[in-house]
Amino acid sequence: MFDIGFSEIFVIAIVALLVLGPERLPKAARFAGLWVRRARAQWHSVKSELENELAAEELKRSLRETQDSLREAQQGFNEGLDEARNRIKREQESLQRELDALDRDVRGASAQAESPADAPAERQQIEEQSLASASDPDLKPESESMEAPASRDDVYARGLPVETDSEAEPVPVPVRPAPSASDDGAQRR
Repeated sequence: MFDIGFSEIFVIAIVALLVLGPERLPKAARFAGLWVRRARAQWHSVKSELENELAAEELKRSLRETQDSLREAQQGFNEGLDEARNRIKREQESLQRELDALDRDVRGASAQAESPADAPAERQQIEEQSLASASDPDLKPESESMEAPASRDDVYARGLPVETDSEAEPVPVPVRPAPSASDDGAQRR
């Protein structure tokens, strides 16, 4: 604290002994010790308060830096989130445009299939079939020419049609007649 050596303390003690005398010197020494202890305690309290203030200041600075970094991170996150939302919105709009275009194409194709230009051709074909059937009773329209599937007995009676490479009418192949119920199975070989 003070730069006082042993010789200086010895000189002060001799002067105090001469001034105070041997009776009051012990009380004065206790009193001086009390004041020295109080001064040291005061010095330590001031020193600890200063250290606490410095630590609190350091903590506040650290807290501010952390808050700033958190704000920057949150801002970056929000910007990324906004960018992702915008990208999703653009993709959604793009997909919606494509879906609308496909919908228009499908409606256009179905409208062309049902267009009035095709209807007269169908009507004309139906009229020609009806005129042909009226003039030739053996000719049946296509809708009437489709017969129900033949039964097993009908196939045996008429024969099976055979397909050839040419586009000619299939030629029926004779088929053995169907066995009757009275056969015992002797002819089945």
